[in-house]
Amino acid sequence: MSFVSDTIKPFFTKNSEFNVSFIICGTQKGGTTALDYYLRAHREICMANKKEVHFFDNDENFKLENINYKNYHKYFNPMEHHRVIGEATPIYMYWKNSIKRIHEYNPKMKLIIILRNPIERAFSHWNMETEKNKEHLNFKDAMELELSNLKGQSSYQDRVRSYLSRGLYSKQIKQILECFKMENLLIIQNEKLRNLPNEVLAQISTFLSIAPFEKNKHKNIHSRKYKKELISDEIQFLQDFYSTEISSLEELLGWDLEGWKNN
Repeated sequence: MSFVSDTIKPFFTKNSEFNVSFIICGTQKGGTTALDYYLRAHREICMANKKEVHFFDNDENFKLENINYKNYHKYFNPMEHHRVIGEATPIYMYWKNSIKRIHEYNPKMKLIIILRNPIERAFSHWNMETEKNKEHLNFKDAMELELSNLKGQSSYQDRVRSYLSRGLYSKQIKQILECFKMENLLIIQNEKLRNLPNEVLAQISTFLSIAPFEKNKHKNIHSRKYKKELISDEIQFLQDFYSTEISSLEELLGWDLEGWKNN
């Protein structure tokens, strides 16, 4: 069902109270910036005034029993023509307590998740962190150190060196499903967003119950040329690490991910 703008009374008026109604919550390096760009062009969508608000992954916001959501809402300026309010912070899917906090804020929240081949995602993540000078190890050494940390601490999380763990999608989705029903989730394959953006945007308009999007051409955002290419032993390391995970994801979502297995 889609809304028809001129037959419905305004959802938001000046000084009216509101709740954010949807979040792009994952995954990092999965295409969230491109999707954020597409959504900002839709007349009925109010997006946060910046990408990556980082409210629900910030422990400082949740120290007090009475949470001040005004600090969250200051990032949004819904107008009369907007039907839904959303933001994109891809770490929410991965970061501890974020999903529980989102549910406590709005149990009807709709969550959009983009999943990318975890092998490609891990390498893209490492390239980004090295460009920011936050990572100084080579890719293989960085992965092996993370793997050692993961084995030593079951609750290990790191905002930078999480090349492997962020790609454990089935575990993260199952944790989301402890709070939300599957009907609250729209899970998209990165390849489909890249190759068939209008088909994906049609899914999103139905999911959010808004008018259809105008036709869009694929948008490449933050695309960068890597300083090095993946080499065979790195690919084998990643294939071995993600073998069981990809099979679990196929079973969970009913997807055919043979292409991910044979990266």
